[in-house]
Amino acid sequence: MLLQDKTAIVYGAAGQVGAAVADAFAREGARVVLAGRTQHTLAKVADQIRDAGGAAQTAVVDVTDMAAMRVHAAEVAAASGGIDIAFNATANDDLQGIPLLDMDLGDFARPVSKAITAHFTIATVTARHMLGRGGVILAMGGGREAIPRLGGSHVAWSALAGLCRQLAAELGPRGIRVAWLLSPGSPDPGAGPGVATPGDRDEPADGTLIGRRPSYQEVANAAVFAASDWAATMTATEINLTGGVVID
Repeated sequence: MLLQDKTAIVYGAAGQVGAAVADAFAREGARVVLAGRTQHTLAKVADQIRDAGGAAQTAVVDVTDMAAMRVHAAEVAAASGGIDIAFNATANDDLQGIPLLDMDLGDFARPVSKAITAHFTIATVTARHMLGRGGVILAMGGGREAIPRLGGSHVAWSALAGLCRQLAAELGPRGIRVAWLLSPGSPDPGAGPGVATPGDRDEPADGTLIGRRPSYQEVANAAVFAASDWAATMTATEINLTGGVVID
């Protein structure tokens, strides 16, 4: 198992991405803490993990509340001897579908503020409990392609990438890696290996090069790899899961 005996906190674990990542971490042997704002939705994910033989517990915590986050991280570290992995799957509360010319500043700025506040808080409170043992901090981001009517989302994703790079630069010498997963919008729950591509068409209709978006399971598998020792030299980097929508 790639994450045997690791302690992982998944923030936003009740969402579809967070739940898939938490399940994959547990499947690979990690002790998973599911953190979020609503206990009953977290409990459902935890029950599914336990039913499959994994180890999971839940915690209701607001990622924008630094004091509460510090207390929670300290409790997790005290119970397990430290924190090995932190994954940020929290939503940015963005407003889409409105041109920037018609958007209020508050609606534009909200996802930017939420993305930076959440990830800064997650990274700084968990990194303190990774010192001396090493650790991995991961985030979920969006694409870099130019798409209209996404409000502040593009700026939020760019800001998140910049924050991750700076965190990686400062935490790398202390044994902590930082990376973010790039996905083309919401993953496709029906996609998976072996799904047919669009045949003889030169350009897939969905804008990807492979004819589909990643599945939630594929996103989770990439997160497992990034969190594992198999990716021991991977930091300050973007893990491109866009199927070719974004080409580096």
